[in-house]
Amino acid sequence: MKRVIHAPNIALATLWSDLLNQAGIEVSVQRYFASGISGEIPPDQALPEIWVSDDDQLERAQTLLAQLTGLPHRHWRCGDCAEIVDGPFEQCWNCGAVMP
Repeated sequence: MKRVIHAPNIALATLWSDLLNQAGIEVSVQRYFASGISGEIPPDQALPEIWVSDDDQLERAQTLLAQLTGLPHRHWRCGDCAEIVDGPFEQCWNCGAVMP
């Protein structure tokens, strides 16, 4: 087993773990409950970690996570109401129009 990544919180660790498992890479989340003792140990030691079961899958797992976490930030103007929409949204929050 090798560590793939430290996650900033358990929600992201679980999400990333699920995505990797769906891609056929067997991983597990370690330190799932360590945040409860974060004042007793150094903060970086309480972060959840994702570990790959097969060492040969480490590079593939890291590449996939880099692709998932490096998505471009979108910024577009709605063609119907001229509202500025930021983030991963494909519909205007103001009028519901679909991104052009």
